[in-house]
Amino acid sequence: MPSTSSPRRAAVIGSNRIPFGKAGGAYANATNLDMLGAALSGLVARFQLQGERLGDVAGGAVLKHSRDFNMTREAVLGSALSPQTPAFDVQRACGTSLETVTAIANKIALGQIDSGIAAGVDSTSDAPIVVSDRLRRTLIKLSRAKTLPDRLKLVASIRPGDLAPVAPDVAEPRTGLSMGEHQALTTLKWKITREAQDEIALASHTNLAQAYEDGLFDDLITPYRGLVRDESLRSDTSAEKLAKLKPVFGKGLGEGVATMTAGNSTPLSDGAATVLLGTDEWAAERGLPVLAHVVDAEAAAVDFVRGEEGLLMGGAYAVPRLLHRNKLVLADFDFIEIHEAFASTVLTTTAAWADEKFMVSKVGLPPLGKLNPAVLNVAGSSLAAGHPFGATGARIVGTLASLLSRAKQARPDGGGVRGLISVCAAGGQAVAMILEAA
Repeated sequence: MPSTSSPRRAAVIGSNRIPFGKAGGAYANATNLDMLGAALSGLVARFQLQGERLGDVAGGAVLKHSRDFNMTREAVLGSALSPQTPAFDVQRACGTSLETVTAIANKIALGQIDSGIAAGVDSTSDAPIVVSDRLRRTLIKLSRAKTLPDRLKLVASIRPGDLAPVAPDVAEPRTGLSMGEHQALTTLKWKITREAQDEIALASHTNLAQAYEDGLFDDLITPYRGLVRDESLRSDTSAEKLAKLKPVFGKGLGEGVATMTAGNSTPLSDGAATVLLGTDEWAAERGLPVLAHVVDAEAAAVDFVRGEEGLLMGGAYAVPRLLHRNKLVLADFDFIEIHEAFASTVLTTTAAWADEKFMVSKVGLPPLGKLNPAVLNVAGSSLAAGHPFGATGARIVGTLASLLSRAKQARPDGGGVRGLISVCAAGGQAVAMILEAA
């Protein structure tokens, strides 16, 4: 029986993901369940979990078909894990799989379970297309009609306009603005330059390419459907190439103020990622490594609807609260991972952390100071890897845990090595997390 006497830290034992694909690319015909199953099966094989009954599995996707109502449990049943392993689905927009890590880690910390898997997946290639409400209601009545005349009458009531499909909308329901247009407003407010955004984008591609060359992903990725590397990675990009791209967001804000391009914004992507968590004892019993421990996590939300804050500025609130609770500052971290929804999201968030007026008046805490760019997204991030919405958090946790373990082994003084994660999400939300090397 697991201990219930005191909280304990959940260990990050390892992770596995499939290379992230471009929308309409290598995974154009793969479903969420296909990709989640591939990432999960790769994790099971990597850590020899065949037949194991784990405490729980949490997974989720942002764009889901109605057929995916019990997706994570279905993925477990399709894997080599014991069919007695329970599973549940979670959704917190782009923070989905960081939330699944939090959920499983909390269960472990409370002594409810000794092991579990956190996961996330998303496909923009296989996005659900729904029919109009009028056609949907007619089809439901048609399925219940008992006589041929009733069925023919219902079929005859269908009009050509009813047949137009309704695709998923990336606009925020309460403002009608897309995420990119929201971020364009925030970018303008914080006076973020095009050059600074392109520098973030170039560093993302350069760092991700170098991480592949260094073998960082050798134990973190399982090739899938012909991909061995992330499909959006452009190791040959340059500042000159990025500077030639035309702005795609904020073009209606005024002459010459639009700065957000396809190069400094994340591409639509497909992919899945998983993280294996457990107690130190559970890992030791199976001869498995412990890379890092989950220290704490924080979720935040902002009022973007009335324009009081930018849609993707949740990290500017979540991180300071998390650090204050744990009595830490930015300088205490060896690695800082900020999800690159847009390059300017990284820049506006870090600018807010350093702004005394913003921090005191809006967050109610002292400024965090300037971020050391040398610790930011050192193995690349979403601009280069891609951003399957539900999978990004798990990708970052897996990468960061491996970086922390490597740094710990290389540190001669054996001192603590910490990592910080901030992931913004739709609905004005964000999730932040602290990991510490084991």
